[in-house]
Amino acid sequence: MPEMEETVRMENQELLEMEKNACKVRLYTVEGVFNAKSGHPGGSLSAADIITYLYFKEMRVTPGVDMSSGSLGQGVSAACGMALAAKYDGKDYRVYAMLGDGECEEGQVWEAAMFASHYKLDNLCLIVDYNGLQIDGHVEDVAGLKELDRKFEAFGFEVMNIDGHNFDEIETALNKAKTVKGKPCAIIAKTIKGKGVSFMENQVGWHGKAPNADEYKIAMDELNAQLKALEA
Repeated sequence: MPEMEETVRMENQELLEMEKNACKVRLYTVEGVFNAKSGHPGGSLSAADIITYLYFKEMRVTPGVDMSSGSLGQGVSAACGMALAAKYDGKDYRVYAMLGDGECEEGQVWEAAMFASHYKLDNLCLIVDYNGLQIDGHVEDVAGLKELDRKFEAFGFEVMNIDGHNFDEIETALNKAKTVKGKPCAIIAKTIKGKGVSFMENQVGWHGKAPNADEYKIAMDELNAQLKALEA
């Protein structure tokens, strides 16, 4: 894989605000899952930094997610349709779709990838939250996603590998994606499942369950301490 261009450094104050917002996203995630008594905290926490950057810096949208799908790759197909519609309508908007690494085992993802490449959807950017774990265990043990970057390259994508918790790298990759012409982009973001909550980090058991009252308190105490340190 080609090396990423030199990473652009965010201004200190902007970076601090981004980190605070990401911490708040994690707090709301844990609170929501706890109150609903259901949810997927692991992947939500690993994706929080990317989601924060997209919604607080990159995208021009009303609050919310245009489409939330399951783990079957449907979101990629929908994103391809949105991107192609923009081409047909002469619109300049870009479309972002986030995938789980386990989700990339689904055939629909690769059917959509062929579609995106065929129609030269350079206004489409896929972001893979590569935390290495899925509901059944390690992704490498379940189906094997070695060289996922090269798989996307073989399907005609411009591909970048980044640290999904580094806002400078997130910004650099998304800015580069906007310069790519004639083909879609895929950003492989290496992350930590359960990021920010010590007992959830890299633990497959937190893929899809809610914390109990004691676990909730520990998680919220940890995240509030992180936020307090950022606000000091």
